[in-house]
Amino acid sequence: MVLSARALLSLVLLGSIAQAQHPDLPIGPNADLGGRLLLPAEDEWNRDVSRDPVDPLSDAIIAGIGADKGLHEDFGLIWKGQHGGIPYHVVGADQPMVPVSFGAGADESDPGPYPIPASVWIEGGPQAQGDRHVLVLDKDRWKLYELFSAFPVDGGKTWRASSGAVFDLASPKPRPAGWTSADAAGLPILPGLARYDELCGRGELRHALRFTVRRSRRAYVAPASHFASTLRDENLPPMGMRVRLKASVDLSGYRGPARVLLEGLKKHGMILADNGGDWFISGAPDTRWVHADLLPIRRIKGRDLEVVRMGPMTTR
Repeated sequence: MVLSARALLSLVLLGSIAQAQHPDLPIGPNADLGGRLLLPAEDEWNRDVSRDPVDPLSDAIIAGIGADKGLHEDFGLIWKGQHGGIPYHVVGADQPMVPVSFGAGADESDPGPYPIPASVWIEGGPQAQGDRHVLVLDKDRWKLYELFSAFPVDGGKTWRASSGAVFDLASPKPRPAGWTSADAAGLPILPGLARYDELCGRGELRHALRFTVRRSRRAYVAPASHFASTLRDENLPPMGMRVRLKASVDLSGYRGPARVLLEGLKKHGMILADNGGDWFISGAPDTRWVHADLLPIRRIKGRDLEVVRMGPMTTR
């Protein structure tokens, strides 16, 4: 097939656009994203749920998680010598791709290669025994590459991981039903993290946050695509469940990033994405965090939250 000059020019232009989604973003570990939304404004993560109905099971589920337990910032401090939170690394189109081999979650993983720098931060540090997430944002193609339980091989020339997922952030699509990602719920991680450039830079949270609970249900609701539990109690929360801060909660005594975060929870809420600590909110590391400025969110208890009405639930 012979292409016309006009068709060739169109391909070149399309290629240039694809290679320059966000050229002004810096590259590197936990690079400042300038308060950007990672997903389109109409995406489920960014939806205003402040006027959505309350789910009929709200009181029972809140009680099951812990009505007297407070919110907990799972970021913004040094923990066991490592920056708390889930790190990410911004790269450009020139970042070399490396092979990734998958273990238990291979059948539900997006195949490599992935653009992983040798210097990428691993959640918890190089010797971590926990989730060991690796998140890489390609600023030029506007794609997100995420790994769970990731380990470098031969100095990072290749990687092995339990599972992995690739997300086109410009045109996002849900994972296939029943598929995990690098997160238990089958969701992207980075778009749900609390970031310094939003809470302290822009001073506005425009998306839902990622949170965890200790015990979840063997079920999921949209936008999730996967569950991670054997428990069937209907008073336990399914993956993908969204809670929001009640409109009646007085925020006049809160300041700084704590106030911004809580205002965001009234408007966008937070989405259950993994098993972990009860009411633990995920965020990204940043050397500029002042942990004391985040601590006031612990005054907010489970009883101050409500479950946003859930859609159809998948239990198998």
